[in-house]
Amino acid sequence: MNRVAVFGGTFDPVHNGHLMIARKLIDRFELDLFVFIPAFHAPHKPDRKPTSAFHRFAMLALATEAEKKMIVSTLELEKGEPRYSVETIPELKTIYQGWKLFFVMGADSWSDIRTWKEWENVLLSTNHIVVSRPGYEIETGHVTGAVRDRIIDLRAEARTLESESVHDSIYFTDLVFYNTSATELREDLSDGKLDREQDLQKEVAKYIEKYELY
Repeated sequence: MNRVAVFGGTFDPVHNGHLMIARKLIDRFELDLFVFIPAFHAPHKPDRKPTSAFHRFAMLALATEAEKKMIVSTLELEKGEPRYSVETIPELKTIYQGWKLFFVMGADSWSDIRTWKEWENVLLSTNHIVVSRPGYEIETGHVTGAVRDRIIDLRAEARTLESESVHDSIYFTDLVFYNTSATELREDLSDGKLDREQDLQKEVAKYIEKYELY
């Protein structure tokens, strides 16, 4: 069975941490495809208007151009309105019918999962991969027993995918621990100069400079 992981977010801008997550998960979960899904506007981030969808899509396209197993989807951008994961996941399951689908989120999203619309349905509707992030503990006390029963903790263990359940599961992984954020990069770029060049792909940095995005 083919395997696909989807990673949603504003990607404002996409940075090397996002790409490292994709590369590591492609290898660890033996993925055939990794799909970035830029949000039109994340419903749980109503206070900040993101950079235009066109620019965020273009930056993702530049960042993934050389990556054979990575693509950028316009699924949410085409809707032209904020979308919830509980709405997007059924569409993805239709698009990738017959594939094993993994929904990727960071430890920050896992910590805030109870703020998501129909959050328990989201977690029980497909496979999930929760990726470690500095400053966030991956805990389980805030979720229901039904969700906890789906968890397979791959952190600090040499567990293989042979440990997978036949049912949809939630995988905790510490494969990636990249200490940067899009918020920090926007602040860095706000004076028109990028100090943390190691955090952005060169093509993306040039694009940001050309169009003076931040």
